[in-house]
Order: sequence, then structure tokens, then C-alpha cells
Amino acid sequence: MNRTYFPLIVSIALLGAASFVIADDHGLPSVGPDAALAKLKEGNARFAESKVSDAKPIAAKREETAKAQHPFATIVACADSRTAPEIIFDGNIGDLFVVRTAGNLVDDHALGSIEYSVAHLGSRLIVVLGHQRCGAVIAALASDTAPGHVQSLVRDIQPSVRAEKGKPGDVLNNTIAENAREVAAKIRKEADLGAAKDVRVIPAVYNLDTGKVEWQKE
Repeated sequence: MNRTYFPLIVSIALLGAASFVIADDHGLPSVGPDAALAKLKEGNARFAESKVSDAKPIAAKREETAKAQHPFATIVACADSRTAPEIIFDGNIGDLFVVRTAGNLVDDHALGSIEYSVAHLGSRLIVVLGHQRCGAVIAALASDTAPGHVQSLVRDIQPSVRAEKGKPGDVLNNTIAENAREVAAKIRKEADLGAAKDVRVIPAVYNLDTGKVEWQKE
């Protein structure tokens, strides 16, 4: 490539990206937090109670959302292949803004993604979705060390392990729920949500056996 034109190409690319953000930033919540929570509960009930999901108008939604997105909620979920929020909440393309990592943990990248969903996409509900028999939590309960970058997961779940150690009930289930609460608290504390005062951050746990989401106290 001719080096003379490279800065111009980069400038055009950045201008295009900036234009995209401005076009997507409508400044208003797509759906209020209470209404968004009701929609999630209704969608999960459909998923858990239906043996066969209704066909989704994927082509129509793809066309509708091709140039702009207005998700009604943000979901921080585990990377586990069985916990796709769009399916669990009986959603479609463009319905949910999803951030997924093992153990439904948040780092700077995840927090930045959440901040973007609030500031530019109008999301006013953030759900931290843990799940039954989470492998990352199992690893953290088994040891406070792990090989490679899995150590970062174990390290960040350890506060929940310590908080639930010795309490009555199933230690794995208790730690999974506590981890969701801890991550929700971290989002409230560390995410820069700007002028958005009506954002709700709610922890929840997905039951693999029943398909139902169990909502935790905020």
C-alpha cells in the first residue's frame, strides 16, 4: 500500500466508526428497567415451559437491526455453551446486549462493554446471570490456584468462596449465587454509567435442569 494514502484511509475509517456511534446513540432508554425485567421473565417462562420454541423471524429481524440496535437489556453471562441468554430468555437478534466470560466475571473490557450499552444503546437493565454447576466456580472451590489464565477466574471467584464457606446449604449453589451478587456489586461500584440514574443491576442464577432463572436480591 502507498504510505502516502495510509493516514487518509485510517482517518476515513475512524470517521466512519465515530459516525456509527453517533448514529446509534439515541440518548434514551430503549425500555425502562422494570419493563425490561418483566420482558425477561416472560421470555424465560416461555423457554422453560415450551417443549418446542416458536420459529423466530430471523430474516426480518436481521433487516430491522442491520443499521441500528436497541437492545432492551444487558446480560453478563457465563461462557458455558448451555447458557446462551438469547435462548434462555426466548429472544431474537437485537433484543439483548450480551457480555460473556467464564464465571460471568467482569474485567475492564466487560465494564467498558456495559458502559457502552448504557450510554449509547439505552440499556437500563443489567443482569448478571450465574448458572447451576458452573465449572469456573467448581474450580475455585477445589483450589485457589489453577493453570494458565484460568487462574484469573479462580482468583476473582475466591471472595465468593470465602464468603460462603461454612454456611448451611449446598456450598456450590451458594457460591454461584454469591458470585453473581459480587459481580453485580462490582458493576454498580466500578462501571461509569454517567448520567443514567435509573439503571438497575440484578443478579440471577439459571437452573440447567428446569430452564428457569432464579432472581436474586439486588
